[in-house]
Amino acid sequence: MKISIECKSPLMQKSMEMFLKDYLSASRQCDIVLRDEKCLNDVRCFYVSTKKDADLVKPFTKAQLIFALEKKYKTLQQTIEKDADSLSFEVLEKRIAYLTQEYQDNILKAVKAFYEK
Repeated sequence: MKISIECKSPLMQKSMEMFLKDYLSASRQCDIVLRDEKCLNDVRCFYVSTKKDADLVKPFTKAQLIFALEKKYKTLQQTIEKDADSLSFEVLEKRIAYLTQEYQDNILKAVKAFYEK
């Protein structure tokens, strides 16, 4: 699990960096982005706040933070695996359709060539 921390509050930023020093990563390479502001349209976002709609409500312990992040990470991994499975099946299905059509075209060419002689 790789985590990037992007907090507006310097105190929150430093606290999270200390709590999560073993998990820190650059924003481009991370699995989860921890923020102290609500973020839209980013499934990797993990929102920490005193508000009820936060992924983790303050105050919390280090253990609660790690547990909540691991839960988020597992959810993200399951989503990625599900998407990958459906994508790989779609690619396989298209490839089979293409090969079947190509085989049919070759058979028709051979039959036409036989009867044209």
